[in-house]
Amino acid sequence: MTPDDLPLLSRIDTPHDLRALQPTDLPRLAAEARRFLIDTVSTTGGHLAANLGCVELTLALHYVFDTPQDRLVWDVGHQSYLHKILTGRRERMGSLRQKGGLAGFPKRDESAYDSFGVGHSSTSISAALGMALAAARAGDPRRVVAVIGDGAMTAGQAVEALNHAGSLDTNLLVVLNDNDMSISPNVGGLSNYLARLLSGRTYATVREGSKKVLQGMPTVWELARRAEEHMNGMVVPGTLFEEFGFNYIGPIDGHDIGALVKTLRNLRALHGPQLLHVVTRKGKGYAPAESNPCKFHGVGRFDPDTGQGTPAGGNKTYTQVFSDWVCDMAAADERLVAITPAMREGSGLVEFSRRFPQRYFDVGIAEQHSVTLAAGMACEGLHPVLAIYSTFLQRGYDQLIHDVALQNLPVLFAIDRGGLVGNDGPTHSGNYDLSYLRCVPNLTLMTPADENECRRMLTTGMRLTGPAAVRYPRGSGPGTAIDAALQPLPVGRAALVREGRDVALLVFGSPLAAALSAAERLDATVINMRFVKPMDTDCLRATAARHRLLVSIEDNAVAGGAGSAVAAALAAENLTIPLILIGIPDRFIEHASREQQLSECGLDAEGIYQRIRTEMPGAIATLRAVD
Repeated sequence: MTPDDLPLLSRIDTPHDLRALQPTDLPRLAAEARRFLIDTVSTTGGHLAANLGCVELTLALHYVFDTPQDRLVWDVGHQSYLHKILTGRRERMGSLRQKGGLAGFPKRDESAYDSFGVGHSSTSISAALGMALAAARAGDPRRVVAVIGDGAMTAGQAVEALNHAGSLDTNLLVVLNDNDMSISPNVGGLSNYLARLLSGRTYATVREGSKKVLQGMPTVWELARRAEEHMNGMVVPGTLFEEFGFNYIGPIDGHDIGALVKTLRNLRALHGPQLLHVVTRKGKGYAPAESNPCKFHGVGRFDPDTGQGTPAGGNKTYTQVFSDWVCDMAAADERLVAITPAMREGSGLVEFSRRFPQRYFDVGIAEQHSVTLAAGMACEGLHPVLAIYSTFLQRGYDQLIHDVALQNLPVLFAIDRGGLVGNDGPTHSGNYDLSYLRCVPNLTLMTPADENECRRMLTTGMRLTGPAAVRYPRGSGPGTAIDAALQPLPVGRAALVREGRDVALLVFGSPLAAALSAAERLDATVINMRFVKPMDTDCLRATAARHRLLVSIEDNAVAGGAGSAVAAALAAENLTIPLILIGIPDRFIEHASREQQLSECGLDAEGIYQRIRTEMPGAIATLRAVD
C-alpha cells in the first residue's frame, strides 16, 4: 500500500497537516471523518448527531484559520469531536469520556487548540469577544471565531454578547451553525453564490465607500439604507444581525465544503464584527441519526451498522419516575403547568407534552426566563413545575431568589441530575444545589432516597403554598416499589431506617443504599433525613443523645451542603458531639462513570465504611465493627 492509498485522516495529526491538503481532498476527508466518528462514539457513547452535522464546517475552519494562533471557540462543545481528532487527539478518541481519557467537551488543559473550556450553552460569543479585545489591545493580528448553534442563540447571554460586539470595531467572526430544517429551501447554489459575493472584498469596499458618500446626502442615504435592508430581508434573514452591528453573510450550505472554504477566506480578510450563517443537518451522513437526531444527540454504546443500542432494562430512572408523576398530578390538578428550558426529553416531559400540550412550555435555552416565567404563572393562580437539570438551574439562581423565593410563590423545582453525573464530567455535575439552595428563605428542599420517596416528595412540593425543590440523581433508583397514590410526606420529618449502636449515619438522598451497606459492618444507626430544609431538629436532638458519633452523607459538595446544615443545627441546639461530613470534596471531579466518581469521593459503601473507621475519635473506643 502506497502512502496515497492510506486514509487521509490517518495522515493528519495537526491542522498544519490538514492545510497541506488540496481543496479537492476535503470531501473525501469529510467522508472518512464521519465514519471515524460513528465508529468511535458507538464504543464510547457521547454526542453523535451534532458532531456529524458539523464535519465540513470543522474542516473548513481549521483549513482556513491558523489555529491555535487564531482562536476557535466552540459553544457548548458537544460538536467538537472532529476538532479533537484534527488537533492531535485522534489516537486517544477511544478514551473519550472515560476515566483518565479525553473529555467530552473542549478543555483548556487538554490541548492548546481548546482555547476556551465549555459545557454550558451560549458562552462562545462573550468569550470570543473577550479574546478579540485582548488581541486588539496587544496589537496581535490573530483572528477569533465563535461557533454557536441556533438553539444557543435563544439564551440571553448570546444576545447580550451580540449587542456588545456589534457596537465595537473589533475583529470577530461569529459562525451561526443552524440545523433548523425550516430554512433549508433557502440553501443552494444561488444562496452560496450570494454569500461568497457579499463576503468578498470588492463588495465590502464598495459598500463602506458608498455609505461614506451617501451619508452626506441624508435623503439619498436613508433611501439606500432602507433599500439595502429590504434586499437583505428578501435574500437572507440577516436584518436582525445587521441591526446588532454585524456584517451578515448567508445562509450558506454547511455541507458544501468548497463554498465554506471560499467564504471563510473572504471573511478572514474583513475588518469588524462578521456573522456567517451556515445551515447544517444533525446526524448528516448516518441514516439512523438523520432520521432521529434527538435520540442520537447523546447516546450510549450502539451497533454502528444498525444504530441500535443496548436496551436499558433494570429499574426505573428517577427521570421516568418524574415523568409518570407529572402526568398523574396534572390529571388530578388542573393548576399544574410544566416548563422546561429546552430539555423535554432529558427531563422526562415527552409524555406530558403529548397529553397536555396546552399546559406545556419549552422556553428554549433560557434558564433565567424559565424561572421568572414560572413566577409570573404562579402569581396568577397556576402551580408551575420547572423540570431542570441541577447544573442548569445555576444559571437561574438570581431569578430563583428574587422572583420566586422573595415573593414566596408556589413554584416546584424538579431538579434532575443532582450530584455526580458521570461521563459528561464537571460541566454537567449537579454538585452544588444543596449548598446554593439551602440558604434561600421560604424554600423547602427535599432529597429522595428511592423512587417511591421521589414521587411522594414531588407531591409534597405540589401541596405547599411556597417554593419547593425536589433534587434527584441521574440514573436508576434501588428498585423500590412505587405507590400509584399521590401521597405527600410530613414536611421536615426524617425516618429511622436502621437501629444500631454508637454511630448514626444521617443520609441525604441517593447515598442511602451505600450507607446501609456500610452500617451493617459498623452496626450503625441509619436515618434517612429526607429534608435538607427544614431540618428535623427533633430527630437530630434525639439521635445525638443516643450516639457518640454522627456522620452526615450526601451526594453534594461538602462545602456549604447538607452536612453544614447539620452542623449549624447542632450548634443552634448547643449539642456537642463529634461529626464527620462525607460528600464531594472541594474540587472538581473529572469525567468517569458515576460509579467510579462515587468511589473516588468515598461515597460508595466501602468508602463510607473506611472513612468512618479511619476518622473515629478516640472517644469511640467501644465501637464494634463486623468486618
